[in-house]
Amino acid sequence: MPDIQTGTEVASVNKTLPLVKAPERLESRLQEIPPEPGVYFMRDSVDRIIYIGKSRKLRSRVRSYFRDAQRLSDRIAMMVKQIAEIEFIVTDTEAEALALEANLIKQHQPYFNVLLKDDKKYPYVCITWSEDYPRIFITRNRRQGKKEDKFYGPYTDSRLLRNILRLSKRIFALRQRPQPLFKDRTCRNYDLARCPGVCQNLISPEEYRKTVQKVAMVFQGRTQELIDILTLQMQKSAEALNFESAARIRDQIVGLKSLNADQKVSLPDDTVSRDAIALAASEQQACIQLFQIRAGQLVGRLGFVADAHAEPGAILQRVLEEHYQTADSVEIPAEILVQHELPDGEMLALVLSERKGRKVTLVAPQRQVKAELIEMVERNAEYELTRMQKLGDRNAQAMEDLAAILDLPDLPHRIEGYDISHIQGANAVASQVVFIDGNPAKQYYRHYKIKNPTVTAGHSDDFASLAEVIQRRFRKYAQDPQLPRVGNPDWPDLIMIDGGKGQLSSVVAVLQEMNLIEELRVVSLAKQREEIFLPGESQPLPTDSEQPGVQLVRRLRDEAHRFAVSFHRQQRSEQLRRSRLEEIPGLGYHRQKQILAHFRSLDYIRQATPEQLAKAPGIGTRLAQEIYDYFHPSSKDDL
Repeated sequence: MPDIQTGTEVASVNKTLPLVKAPERLESRLQEIPPEPGVYFMRDSVDRIIYIGKSRKLRSRVRSYFRDAQRLSDRIAMMVKQIAEIEFIVTDTEAEALALEANLIKQHQPYFNVLLKDDKKYPYVCITWSEDYPRIFITRNRRQGKKEDKFYGPYTDSRLLRNILRLSKRIFALRQRPQPLFKDRTCRNYDLARCPGVCQNLISPEEYRKTVQKVAMVFQGRTQELIDILTLQMQKSAEALNFESAARIRDQIVGLKSLNADQKVSLPDDTVSRDAIALAASEQQACIQLFQIRAGQLVGRLGFVADAHAEPGAILQRVLEEHYQTADSVEIPAEILVQHELPDGEMLALVLSERKGRKVTLVAPQRQVKAELIEMVERNAEYELTRMQKLGDRNAQAMEDLAAILDLPDLPHRIEGYDISHIQGANAVASQVVFIDGNPAKQYYRHYKIKNPTVTAGHSDDFASLAEVIQRRFRKYAQDPQLPRVGNPDWPDLIMIDGGKGQLSSVVAVLQEMNLIEELRVVSLAKQREEIFLPGESQPLPTDSEQPGVQLVRRLRDEAHRFAVSFHRQQRSEQLRRSRLEEIPGLGYHRQKQILAHFRSLDYIRQATPEQLAKAPGIGTRLAQEIYDYFHPSSKDDL
């Protein structure tokens, strides 16, 4: 076990002041850190851990953050400004520090310990092992979920990933819905043998998890190993004269082989599993590609984006450390090919070997087939970097133009857009969409149901609705002025309101009441002429609707409108379902909610028998017959 030592406590009077503004305390704190291997913690003024790192020499590594600020990336420079305290844990070896760092990052999830600049760039596959019957789905946010859940990826080809997941759900009997359609019976997926009856517990959690483990092997790159296991099971079933089971396994094997039918890369030496990693970098960012080769075939292609302020070898090492820290031992290959020599390659190989239980080698090949493989990976990374630069240049130009139009001191990193949707006041809802560096960040999108009692069917009030939404969005900042603004990922650099001067004025008024108008920059975009209005100005800004900055705001406005309309349609659809039920005598609002929650669909209520209807909560035999007669008037007439 490592020798654990923590830094001495600092007086609470000084803890709110960042270290960069307290040079004497900073120097004193740095002197307390020993030049030994270990893990260091960065805490902010409210004692939250914002970063965890490891080093073979703690003092030198921590001091480097404060020595040359110009060499730091924007993300790390922002972090350094918030550091109010530094703590450390000393370990015996750097390998122990690496393992400890991985565990602590998983435990605390510090905000600045994110390798990927944008969680929305590449998709992951998530398996919810925290549930009795795990779900399998695609997500672009690996920071959510419970610690038992497993994420695979990030994958660069989302279309191929969706195809693999779709085929996996056909090959194996898996739950097809996140929530059951009925409470007391299975749906058609069970009749089609696509689901084992999870909703009615027709399969035990233990048996179902065995099926999910087989699917997990596909995303671990162990498809051939799974095929070998299933082939052996098929032979045993056939020998036991269980031909139905053997046929089912045979179909699974055929389906698994089809997953690799479009394989375009085939490599020699198919007895060794290996990963190959390479990068292409510009002055600001690096695109990293990691190819997973199993049984001589490319089974996975993962992508990462990182700041390019470190040496290429250090970037690759950090990617590998972060990638393998959550991987199962069976997912670690026997050989890892790297484009550049790693600064601590021997240490990383030792840690991975211990986790895998057998030797793992890291090689920087210089000739023949392995070098050609690295060249192929590097070429793919260059293509991805070029694509990202084109998109980034467009967004950077748009943000620069928008900053010039609005006379902003900095580029608008986070822009929020708001819109209202309703039909003459009915089912009024609002949307909040967020663009980060010019790209939609859907993990921050939010819906609002308008609660204002004056907004009802036949009486709409967009001004009051927008004021309500803005008040709810920024209420916590008005109630607690100490909440950080600078460096807070939740704080917008710009707010865009869909509408003209009236909508903008209503938002400005509520922000004035909350004492936030001086801290937030708000504009509106009028639909007809695509004109931008500022608070207190009667005339729009002199802009061209086709210039990059205005186009960015238009994309934000269109996305806010789309998101609001889709939510409004969903709410309207639910109301239409309930309106049919309101015509049934004795079926009040509460029972309508109960029966809809039980059957999940108006069509299924219509198809249900009186006996099935009576099983719904709150629905007795008499009311069940009333409901059945309402949907089947001919049967009542026949009596």
